[in-house]
Amino acid sequence: MKSTGIVRKVDELGRIVLPIEMRRTLDIAEKDALEIYVEGASVILKKYRPSCIFCDSSKDITLFKDKNICPKCLKELKGL
Repeated sequence: MKSTGIVRKVDELGRIVLPIEMRRTLDIAEKDALEIYVEGASVILKKYRPSCIFCDSSKDITLFKDKNICPKCLKELKGL
């Protein structure tokens, strides 16, 4: 894990601010969803990218019965 040297305090509502330079570098815009992971004592934020529930692909995802599915897996399901 690479340190950025940036330190931010958590406010009384539990929020932190990601600096604009970091958001631009990581292509994070206002209203973008972030996934929160915990690894040991670390908190990891990742930009949310919907992925297929079967193969984990994130290309051309479609919502099918409230589940994310890629065209390849959808085609396989239709062939059953």
